[in-house]
Amino acid sequence: MANRLARSASPYLLQHQDNPVDWWPWCDEAFAEARRREVPVLLSVGYAACHWCHVMAHESFEDEATAALMNEHFVNIKVDREERPDVDAVYMQATQAMTGHGGWPMTVFCTPDGEPFFCGTYFPKTPRPGMPSFRQVLVAVAEAWRDRREEIERVGAEVVRRLSERGPLVQGSAEADQGAGHGAPPGAEDLELAVHGLLREFDAARGGFGEAPKFPPSMTLEQLLRHWARTGSRVALDMVERTCRAMARGGMYDQLGGGFARYSVDADWVVPHFEKMLYDNALLLRVYTHWWRATGDGFARRIALETADWLLRDLRTPEGGFASALDADSEGVEGKYYVWTPAQLREVLGPKDGDWAAGVFGVTAEGTFEHGTSVLQLREDPDDWARYAAVRERLLKARAERVPPARDDKVVAAWNGLAIAALAEAGALFDRPDLVEAALGVADLLVAVHLEERCCEGGRPPHPPCRLWRTSLGGRRGENAGVLEDYGDVAEGFLALYAVTGEDSWLTLAGVLLDVVLAHFGDGAGGFYDTADFAERLVLRPQDPTDNATPSGQSAVAGALLTYAAYTGSARHREAAERALGVVTKLARAYPRFAGWGLAVAEALLDGPREVAVVGPAGDERTRRLHRVALLGTAPGAAVAVGDPAGEPEAALLRDRPLVDGRPAAYVCRHFTCQAPVTEPEQLAGQVGARQ
Repeated sequence: MANRLARSASPYLLQHQDNPVDWWPWCDEAFAEARRREVPVLLSVGYAACHWCHVMAHESFEDEATAALMNEHFVNIKVDREERPDVDAVYMQATQAMTGHGGWPMTVFCTPDGEPFFCGTYFPKTPRPGMPSFRQVLVAVAEAWRDRREEIERVGAEVVRRLSERGPLVQGSAEADQGAGHGAPPGAEDLELAVHGLLREFDAARGGFGEAPKFPPSMTLEQLLRHWARTGSRVALDMVERTCRAMARGGMYDQLGGGFARYSVDADWVVPHFEKMLYDNALLLRVYTHWWRATGDGFARRIALETADWLLRDLRTPEGGFASALDADSEGVEGKYYVWTPAQLREVLGPKDGDWAAGVFGVTAEGTFEHGTSVLQLREDPDDWARYAAVRERLLKARAERVPPARDDKVVAAWNGLAIAALAEAGALFDRPDLVEAALGVADLLVAVHLEERCCEGGRPPHPPCRLWRTSLGGRRGENAGVLEDYGDVAEGFLALYAVTGEDSWLTLAGVLLDVVLAHFGDGAGGFYDTADFAERLVLRPQDPTDNATPSGQSAVAGALLTYAAYTGSARHREAAERALGVVTKLARAYPRFAGWGLAVAEALLDGPREVAVVGPAGDERTRRLHRVALLGTAPGAAVAVGDPAGEPEAALLRDRPLVDGRPAAYVCRHFTCQAPVTEPEQLAGQVGARQ
């Protein structure tokens, strides 16, 4: 049996390379083999940090008898959803349509043409009430294919037809299904209604939105911070502060090592689903940094810096990028690496400090997790910070002796773009040059490995299209084309680097990526598909404008287009951003929780966004002070540029901006109107909403 997964750039696929299942990666050859054998395709989609993916693998894919059934009756394809979000999106849409729910592992049976006819998620090894075993499913599907093949093929074709007619995936919104780009961008009334909608779902007692499970609402928190900055709404800021405090004081936040787990299984943020994702932590690092920027809250600063330090310590790869995730399991047991008992605390710390730590971290004999273990929480500040720091350090050192969760070392372009933006801003605002250097290291890796060489050459737009590749592993580029979120999030990261460093190359590269988006991702109605017109064609071309765990590609691109337009004065890019936000207007009223980043971009659009040009010699302390105040401004989505007026800046925002009486100066413009230049940081603070 050929080991077709051995050369994969996906750690998830590599985890399955020694299964007795005759796996294929996603490729044309696999479907050709299904046509040759006249058998269906069994498509299994998951990701490396997924607990139930591991369970199904151990129960079924490592079982010789189950594998024999799979190999006899199907061509089996294994897909990493993080590597191929386009494939995942298409078949998740089918799974949700057929079953009413979705999740991972995702199990889809398709015709040899890729048309899905039976879908599910996790199937157990043995039958459970209301749930057949995986082997029962295999036998039933194989018999149906043998006896009713023509009927099944008609079902698959009909599924694809109906999904094609539904249009963009907007959480069941029939109005939004009419086109992702129709309509005007959200106005002030729409944004106010969105906040009121969020308030109705807000859990005032425990923070967050809705019931369990609770996911970190990163993009909604950014939206609310921007709404507060634009309107002064205390309601919006209160939702941010309560949620941020609750998340970081509960068990979803790693009280020893820093960083957030993927979500909380309960409404009180006590027990997490233990995997730690790069995208969550990059987004939350930015939120806590911006919360501190808005209020000066020391708690926000501590959580932001601990999260940044965790990223650098536990997720940075030798090549300078960031790995995708840490697994939920250790030694095959979910959460084992993170939980404690009172006896374990006393063993590490001694009776006195052990009992004190149990009280501080909420570790009880009954436990808050499984088998009498507890997830560490910090519901109140300790009465002795020095003692707390010493205890925390000793516990972290002891925990390091445990078997750590596996790490998915795959570098995903989009998520590393989010990390670039967060680290660059945190480094600048907290005066941590090492964080800015880390952001630059990630950006350099993306340029060297994920971008084709011609992307960095002159003569934009490049022909043929400049390609961004989605993943790499160990410095080796994967074979999968970047999707819309990759282009949008990486452009966002480069623009944040430009704001912090003033280096023209990052603005130029952001423009290159956005040119590709405008030329190759458009849907002809003002919106964008998730895949380029030069990418592999699937049975459906995915298009989902809703924000979920990460910004949708459409929201990410809209934000980057708007910022780029502010820097360059490009009407083409601004108009494209406005058109892309049309669907957000529809989402704002009915589904604001699924449009957080889109609404955050809309807040910036309504505010201007403000354009801040700081001009002065690079080595002048007065230039540095003005630049810092500009970055400290809370004006939603402000575009900050810094440069020497003696040069020839890439950004039109910096051109024709002279010094004032020989002194560095700041120019603030908004809605095509500029205020008088200022030379004092205090004056600039008032114009950009920075704390004094």
